[in-house]
Amino acid sequence: MKITTLCYMERGGRWLMLHRTVKENDENRDKWIGVGGKLEEGESPEDCLRREVREETGYELTEFRFRGLVTFVSDRWGTEYMCLYTASGFGGTPHACGEGALEWIPKDEIESLNLWEGDKIFLRLLAEEAPFFSLKLRYEGERLAEWALNGTPRPLPELPRERNHG
Repeated sequence: MKITTLCYMERGGRWLMLHRTVKENDENRDKWIGVGGKLEEGESPEDCLRREVREETGYELTEFRFRGLVTFVSDRWGTEYMCLYTASGFGGTPHACGEGALEWIPKDEIESLNLWEGDKIFLRLLAEEAPFFSLKLRYEGERLAEWALNGTPRPLPELPRERNHG
């Protein structure tokens, strides 16, 4: 079991996305995700978040929100508990990432990227400004086999609906 953080940094209606293309045995290889990584001994999730964002992007976070806890259960990679954040404040000088290419993607184009099916669920929850949530995603290989939101199982392929803000 591992504990990780993941952050979606926002600027001007865009999220900073990482296209994971470098590591050979990367469970996220060729996928687009936010920035983050594994907690190290003695770190809080917020310590890990700040360190990973700094290491992967060069940015220093100044304003962020803990948005949800995502439990991944996989027949290939075991169980992972991921602390999910968004960040709207950061500074510093960006640099290239050693794990792939960083790119600011308009939010309305995110779902056209090569994403995990479960990521589409929590990205919609983030976009909808859902209150703090607990999301469980169970994978068989790379296929999302089942999911539950706040302890309630949901049918596949049901995804959260986008609200009409008009």
